Amino acid sequence: MLVGFHRAAQVELEEAVAFYGGRSPVIGRAFRDEVSDAVDRLMAHPSIGLEVRSSLRRYVLKRFPYSLIYRPTADQILILAVMHHKRKPEYWRDRL
Repeated sequence: MLVGFHRAAQVELEEAVAFYGGRSPVIGRAFRDEVSDAVDRLMAHPSIGLEVRSSLRRYVLKRFPYSLIYRPTADQILILAVMHHKRKPEYWRDRL
């Protein structure tokens, strides 16, 4: 199964890694590793996240206040947002 990131989601990931990395390189790597682990879990079990609307799911990270908003299909997972929990809900809707 392939995994892709929407361009804006990739920017969100990079910004979050830079933010945490600015506090501590260890924390920055931990955030990136947790997202990577989450992506691996989604590849193995695409329906693991909570359904937020038809064909869209939300996977909550365990150690950081972020969720991955994604759309699974038969052969691909598209990550639409790396969403901080304090952001306006559904700000990413225009990415659909």
